[in-house]
Amino acid sequence: MKSFSELAYSVKYEITGSRTRVNHKDPALELIGEGRSAFVFRINSTNKVIKVFFAPFCHLAKEEAEIYKKLIGIPSYPELYEFGANYLVIDYVDGNTLFDCLVKGIMVTSDHIKEIDSALLQAKKKGLNPSDIHLRNIMITSHGDIKIIDVARFRQTKKCSQWIDLKTGFYHYYKYRIFPKKIPAFLLNTIAFFYKKKLIHRFFIKKSNLKNKMAG
Repeated sequence: MKSFSELAYSVKYEITGSRTRVNHKDPALELIGEGRSAFVFRINSTNKVIKVFFAPFCHLAKEEAEIYKKLIGIPSYPELYEFGANYLVIDYVDGNTLFDCLVKGIMVTSDHIKEIDSALLQAKKKGLNPSDIHLRNIMITSHGDIKIIDVARFRQTKKCSQWIDLKTGFYHYYKYRIFPKKIPAFLLNTIAFFYKKKLIHRFFIKKSNLKNKMAG
């Protein structure tokens, strides 16, 4: 197999409007994900993925690698194997994101929520600030464990309430038997859109404050 750096530099792409498309890659690479800053490829015949950053975002390779180094020893995060000027190599995680779980009707349990809480707390103890925690960057593995797969914003300084809001939604709605456990993707995407507009966020705050008052 070629070196990780050779695999990374085999990736050629073009940008058309807001879309980035792969033009060429080594046959050993299987595209499994795409974000605003990078492609993610599984390296065939391995349990590793290589994240190849687009030119304007190459600086994030070192930034994210430094975060993974701080997370060494915490099993809820992938292990870092190597990084270079425009790439990093981490564990491949077999499983479903929380988004996929909601779409497919796979049960998310209170134990999963507690495991996520524990993983985020351990990251904080390492001096990090877990941020941008959403349904697509938390996975339930094929063994039922939690993996948090995107840590790029764990060094930002501003306070992020996304995980608190997701957890509020779980305990106030999802955990009850009458709440649907299978939700269409378009509905989840619509909720995410309104959340970004700060509309649902305000509702969660009011709901949480009301519950706290009632508990007091």
